Amino acid sequence: MKQPEEIKREFTKQWVDKADSDYNTSNHLLSSGEVYLEAVTFHAQQAAEKYLKALLVWHQIEFPKTHDLSLLISLVSGSNPELAECLSDVQLLTPYGVEYRYPGDYPDVTQQEAHNAFEIAGQVREEILKRLPKDILL
Repeated sequence: MKQPEEIKREFTKQWVDKADSDYNTSNHLLSSGEVYLEAVTFHAQQAAEKYLKALLVWHQIEFPKTHDLSLLISLVSGSNPELAECLSDVQLLTPYGVEYRYPGDYPDVTQQEAHNAFEIAGQVREEILKRLPKDILL
């Protein structure tokens, strides 16, 4: 039977692996030369969301099933207000996780917005990964 600490480590790693997949997909789409800007922003949002959830899992902070990055940042702020402040721009990605995925009255995503979304996801990735044990990342 697995010990609780081992289960926590495995579950955190699963979240990181899923986040890395979205982050790498966003990067690939952005650098491909094709114009998949909505997909770039969607995967950037998904990566940021999953990195935040990995950190919450690590700290054993419960979170609801949500794509609302403002809510996730507020949960992070309970244990690490400085990190939450540092990553506050992540909230700008929330619409890309839901609203932009469906037809509606939204402006087209620009190249600059896609680059910004990827940069924000990269900042979230960097800040979260340096706060998790290195052996989880292997």
